[in-house]
Amino acid sequence: YFQFVQQWPPTTCRLSSKPSNQHRPLQIFTIHGLWPSNYSNPRLPSNCIGSQFKGILSPQLRSKLKTSWPDVEGGNDTKFWEGEWNKHGTCSEHTLNQMQYFERSYAMWMSYNITGVLKNASIVPSATQTWTYSDIVSAIKTATQRTPLLRCKRDPARNKSLPNYQLLHEVVF
Repeated sequence: YFQFVQQWPPTTCRLSSKPSNQHRPLQIFTIHGLWPSNYSNPRLPSNCIGSQFKGILSPQLRSKLKTSWPDVEGGNDTKFWEGEWNKHGTCSEHTLNQMQYFERSYAMWMSYNITGVLKNASIVPSATQTWTYSDIVSAIKTATQRTPLLRCKRDPARNKSLPNYQLLHEVVF
């Protein structure tokens, strides 16, 4: 199966150690990756042997990926796509070739519009407003008929004053 992972750029950027990550981050969920998984043998490495990234993406697909799958940390989209393909996409070659891998990722991003789903439920990630894990999962499950996994990260700036406070980082299907 595949894990489809979307990230919330403000959290990614807030916790990033990369100095080039100081611009105002996007306020939409973006693709972090499409990751083949194998629970029957979790010891298998995530890096697979397969054809390396060729960068042969149509101009139309590149344009779509610049919006849906940008490199929010380093700013080099093509390098980010290359890293995701070489680490995860190569594991999917028996199912999806390189073009299909990126096309499928974009189609899933369009189908599972987490930004829109949460906005419709009056949940907008914010530095001042908080929601429970179950509130967020419930809104997504109601809209998509799928139960997501949420990945949250502790905010080092607030860790001492609010030990249970975490930032929404990723939504996984």
